[in-house]
Amino acid sequence: LFRPFKPKTDRLALLAIKSQLQDPLGVTSSWNNSINLCHWTGVTCGHRHQRVTELDLESKNIRTGFFFFLCSLLTFGNLSFLRVINLGKQQFSRSNSQLKAGRLLGLETIVLSKQFFFRSSSLLRFQSSKTERLVVAQNNLTENLQALGLVGNNIRGIIPDSLGNLTLLNVLQLGFNKLQGSIPSSLGKCQNLMELSAPNNKLNGTLPPQIFGITTLSILLDLSENLLSGSIPLEGNSFNGSIPQSLNALKSIKELDLSCNNLSGQIPKYLEDLPFLEYLNLSYNHFEGEVPKKGVFSNETRISLIGNEQLCGGIGELHLPACHSGGPRKETNTILKVVIPVIGSVLIFLICSIVVYTRRTKLAHKSSSVLLMEQPFPIVSYAELTKATNEFSSSNIIGKGSFGFVYKGNLGEDGMSVAVKVMNLDKKGATKSFVAECEALRNIRHRNLIKIITICSSIDIKGADFKAIVYEYMQCGSLEDWLHPTNDEVGNLNLILRLNIVIEVACVIEYLHHHCQQPIVHGDLKPSNVLLDHDMVAHVSDFGLARFLLDHSFLIAPEGQSSSIGMKGTVGYIAPGDVYSFGILLLEMFTRRRPTDNMFNDGLTLHGYAKMALPKKVMGIVDPSLLMEARGPNRTRSHENEIIRIEECLVAVVRTGVACSMESPSERMQMTEVVTKLCAVRDIFIGNKV
Repeated sequence: LFRPFKPKTDRLALLAIKSQLQDPLGVTSSWNNSINLCHWTGVTCGHRHQRVTELDLESKNIRTGFFFFLCSLLTFGNLSFLRVINLGKQQFSRSNSQLKAGRLLGLETIVLSKQFFFRSSSLLRFQSSKTERLVVAQNNLTENLQALGLVGNNIRGIIPDSLGNLTLLNVLQLGFNKLQGSIPSSLGKCQNLMELSAPNNKLNGTLPPQIFGITTLSILLDLSENLLSGSIPLEGNSFNGSIPQSLNALKSIKELDLSCNNLSGQIPKYLEDLPFLEYLNLSYNHFEGEVPKKGVFSNETRISLIGNEQLCGGIGELHLPACHSGGPRKETNTILKVVIPVIGSVLIFLICSIVVYTRRTKLAHKSSSVLLMEQPFPIVSYAELTKATNEFSSSNIIGKGSFGFVYKGNLGEDGMSVAVKVMNLDKKGATKSFVAECEALRNIRHRNLIKIITICSSIDIKGADFKAIVYEYMQCGSLEDWLHPTNDEVGNLNLILRLNIVIEVACVIEYLHHHCQQPIVHGDLKPSNVLLDHDMVAHVSDFGLARFLLDHSFLIAPEGQSSSIGMKGTVGYIAPGDVYSFGILLLEMFTRRRPTDNMFNDGLTLHGYAKMALPKKVMGIVDPSLLMEARGPNRTRSHENEIIRIEECLVAVVRTGVACSMESPSERMQMTEVVTKLCAVRDIFIGNKV
């Protein structure tokens, strides 16, 4: 009547794998018969079927025969629900085990990046059912594979044609290996491919035209640092703008075809100086001005310029109109060519001087929109900020936002460390964001709010408007850096630290909503906007989307009604309101999964993912590192009690995050209630721990 329940099959597969691992850190110590396999470190199960869906052993310092590992998955496992295998940054040695075809029918992602395969012979061995080969064709493995990452390994040989059979592949990363041979034309069958990267290999030959027929290839095509030759089809695209000056570096180019695009401007003079250029096709664009006469332009059979109606001059054989009417005398033309630029330069200088003088006068007599505030911030000059940031050096950049860059600097005689946000005023809304942030932080004081030290509203060296905000510098970076580090140097956040940080953020939002004279909605709450000082105390930053509300009642939106800030914010964290964004941030902190994670599709969200886990499956979705202290290699009664305390704490925290991120605003918790709840959870956990 019912299909058999088979978590036992998965348990046997994982235990078989464990028996072949060298695990100096005891990562797999939880892999035993006394604990539900869905609570094992690195193991994630589905919510309904309790089958293993994800195996994450990245950076666990595990050593084994890699291919025996995969053999175990396939031969022993039949892990038919497995979707993700993440084995990044391991050290796998060679194995001669035979690989039998299994039934990993649901596998979507394999991550093998930054491995070191000891004496692993070739990528070709990833393509059939023989020794040391990962099944890509001829078997049932990976028919739903969407991403394959093999970056930074010691893989040699050629790229197999059978990779083209992975027709659902979105991402293929083969960079920084020792691959040789040509790029197979069979990859043209991967019509869902959005990213193809294979830099720093020894690939040769020409690019197959089938690659350029992949219409979805829109995120990245990186084949740099190889030995490729042949032509790159540039014609018939949608390139616009002018021909870049950088093409001048192609001294050995023989043919250049830029026809049938939307290029404009003048034809660069440097093209006539390219010594080996034999054919140039610029037809059907929007070029204008004079056509050069030397080099490739000296022979009409070597160039094509049709379809550019605004061109003039050139050699007579082109039959283009003259570029100017001439004039009565050559001497007059020569004088005009000298006098007119001089007069023009003088006029431009006078106009610029008047504009700069006028703007400086306005700044001296009239404050900017920010300086009109009743209690303006102290002002710092443009020159001071230039000196503090080493002339806004790119090496001083520590962040990038929607409206500009953030630089680290040393301000004043004492060299105080500061963070300088320089607004890109060319972007729509940048000035409004500058005013909003200054207004929002002008009169509010809270220990967990980022502090503005000073501002600058001035003119830069080019005479353009310049606006910047100077903050206190946060030594420990952002919460984003700690949750999703890009290197191995960032430490881990234990449970107490995460509780402290999330409570500090909650206190800020509660203060803005309920204790300011005029309630404020932050509007863009996310991990990158939560900064940590040297004591790991949280400070909420970036009030560029902040909004003032007329009264506190607006914080409780009726069901079905949108928030006061509309759809402004960051995708994945977009309100309808700060409470929603806080709930998503909380869930991300304790699951270590971004709301934009690839796993969240087909209607599944981070909120729904957490909600389905409540209350008994929470340990299967939280960040495994939160359990590492309690799950030591030597299990005792004390360890078991510690796990129970941690689970009770995490269930309460996740429940709060789910309650804050409900779809209907009327169903969400108030921030006052959130602060009270989380403080109680922390107090109980610390009390039990003592």
